[in-house]
Amino acid sequence: MYLILLAVLVASGLFLHLYLSESRLSRPWQPDRAARLFGQQGARLPPPRDDTFLDSPRFRLPLRARGRDVVDAAGRRLRLASVNWYGASDELFVPGGLDVQHRDEIARAIRRLGFNSVRLPYSDEMVMANPVVLPHLLAANPDLVGLRALDVLAAVVAALTERGVAVVVNNHITSATWCCGADPCDAGWANDHLPAVVCRVRQTEEEWVLHWEAVMGRFVGNALVIGADLRNEVRGVWGTMPWDRWATAAEKAGNRLLKMNPDWLIIVGGTESGNDLSGVAARPVVLDLPDRVVYSAHVYSWSGWGSLGGRYCKRTYASFVAAMRKNWAYLVEGDVAPVWVGEFGAPNNPGQGDANYWNNLMRYLKAIDADFGYWAYNARKPKDNERESYSLVEDDWITPVLDYRMKDMTELIRSSKRGV
Repeated sequence: MYLILLAVLVASGLFLHLYLSESRLSRPWQPDRAARLFGQQGARLPPPRDDTFLDSPRFRLPLRARGRDVVDAAGRRLRLASVNWYGASDELFVPGGLDVQHRDEIARAIRRLGFNSVRLPYSDEMVMANPVVLPHLLAANPDLVGLRALDVLAAVVAALTERGVAVVVNNHITSATWCCGADPCDAGWANDHLPAVVCRVRQTEEEWVLHWEAVMGRFVGNALVIGADLRNEVRGVWGTMPWDRWATAAEKAGNRLLKMNPDWLIIVGGTESGNDLSGVAARPVVLDLPDRVVYSAHVYSWSGWGSLGGRYCKRTYASFVAAMRKNWAYLVEGDVAPVWVGEFGAPNNPGQGDANYWNNLMRYLKAIDADFGYWAYNARKPKDNERESYSLVEDDWITPVLDYRMKDMTELIRSSKRGV
């Protein structure tokens, strides 16, 4: 009887501790004085550094991986300061905002924010179906009305690169929908091992590569399309996606793409939702052409779930840094290979946990002078036109949201100590 009572008391105490801990994480956070003053500047940001863009005379293409850096033909470092512009991977098959602003205006706004590159996702279903984009989704781009999804994607790429913004194309998901849930059909690059009745959209590994070739074939002659991010957030259930399996598939796709254009960078994300590149130490991705591999990690406040240290929103700075070093940063700090933190972000009204994660991440990215890609530029999500709380722009898709995130992103963009 006493043992049962003791067990109940211990369980109750643990539940109370977890409840109070989670409650603290969700408490509203107030920005510091510097962030508040930044927001009072109105719509004025410091002008972008033109020498950080690939259309600057200081750079000579092509790009290569050298140690921890992406460098140009003369060995000058290019730090990828990127933002994600999504939509082509979702249900409507079109990058967001083209109903509100002309693509040229969005491209100009991205450059004004200081981002020298864009990660542009697509879905395999978009390639398979390639539907005519609904006219109302192109209201601000009437010259695109009547075009198919791949043509619209190509027009967006052209708008970005014509303004000196480099593009990394990303295969985001198999079925056109918001990524990434628990659906096993979208957990990897191929799903033909699953029963046909399970997956609405099915593809083999070879079909995945063919889709890549169909997309990238449009950009062979565009020097500012600099690379292919092979797959978003490859994952399994509790560590069931072997790194070797993914690395082997990445080599197959990467080598096929390099036959189309030997100057592309091949970007390979970590397993377990992009968070884990620890397998690279023993089994790096090796392509037929050297110096083309860039790795990618995704770091969010909820990343780290299931680990002994817990989610990143709960970590001390020392614990957070230890996790980064274990998962991916050893490649950067050891001058082994470039790692692009291709996705991270935070909401406009964060809780204490979000703010803790964000502050730790900003501090560390500055400390190691990392390449990065913020999620996301989009003012709204495609489905149901829901407001994107992680957005860096207002509903007009060009006016910056001058809050703590844009303050820190501006500082991060300008913080490089080792070149641009």
